[in-house]
Amino acid sequence: MSNPQQLRYSKEHEWLSAVEDGVATIGITEYAANALGDVVYAQLPEVGDTVTAGETCGELESTKSVSDLYSPVTGEVTAANQDVVDDPSLVNSAPFEGGWLFKVRVVEEPADLLSADEYTAFSGN
Repeated sequence: MSNPQQLRYSKEHEWLSAVEDGVATIGITEYAANALGDVVYAQLPEVGDTVTAGETCGELESTKSVSDLYSPVTGEVTAANQDVVDDPSLVNSAPFEGGWLFKVRVVEEPADLLSADEYTAFSGN
């Protein structure tokens, strides 16, 4: 499994794209998607919601368990991926592409986000 170098990662296994025009895209890592198993339901934050770094903002339900979704940054949600709500298996099949979860206008970015290499070492993958 390869973690894209251009992304940053949280210790809760979310990834964060580079911030463009103040907005970043967020999803869960392939490692997290594999650990969850087949995702069958996604509850995502809604456009206009405020999310806070390290706090829950939704959940993913799989055939194995229910897992809280954490925001790696603080800001306002500008988009939620309706494709994932309609077809949660995208989280498993394309976690870094079509399986993204939501976009945030970033107000604050924690200093402890990991590089791809740091995340690989942290997760053991």
